[in-house]
Amino acid sequence: MLEVIRRRWRDLVHLIEKRKREPIYTNFEDLMGEEAEVEFAKFASPDTFERFRSKAQAFLREHLGIDAVRKLRTNEPLTRGDLDDLERILNDNQIGNEAFIAQAKLEADGFGIFVRLLVGLDREVAKKLFGEFLQGGDYNANQIEFINLIINQLVDHGIVAVSLLYESPFTDISPQGPDALFTANQIDNIVRLLNDIRSTAVAA
Repeated sequence: MLEVIRRRWRDLVHLIEKRKREPIYTNFEDLMGEEAEVEFAKFASPDTFERFRSKAQAFLREHLGIDAVRKLRTNEPLTRGDLDDLERILNDNQIGNEAFIAQAKLEADGFGIFVRLLVGLDREVAKKLFGEFLQGGDYNANQIEFINLIINQLVDHGIVAVSLLYESPFTDISPQGPDALFTANQIDNIVRLLNDIRSTAVAA
């Protein structure tokens, strides 16, 4: 009933006489008090770990020719010396400091994995790795789409944890993850591939 009334009245609103309002003028004098520094957590010093991560990603993606970065993108095994050189380069270019690098190692379970997450895996390398998996098999459209999604994630993030295969966007293709698309042997091969890719980012 109220909705009916509202609809009937809405066409009459424009007939309501508008009242003219006189402007109001004020003459206040601003008074300046003593200055006080106020800190906002959201706008804290830019010298934070997230800032370091962002700066490192931008720098490394502009310098893909660095030997350690090239190895990470092409899935070649790293040495301890590769990572030492990479730490030195970041420090010398004032991208970060020892504290941030130590935090990166802790959060990503290794500095090589941290950097791989920033620079990703080369698309052709990822396609070749999973092309070998698909070779000789008779896969349907959903299976191929699932594998292509893994490849895209590797290109963007460098590493795909097995647990992510049971989350979106993978479950958008198959709500049960790979279990509803592949055989147990095929899933084992996918897991092995993902673990092998991760292992090359860990220095020997």
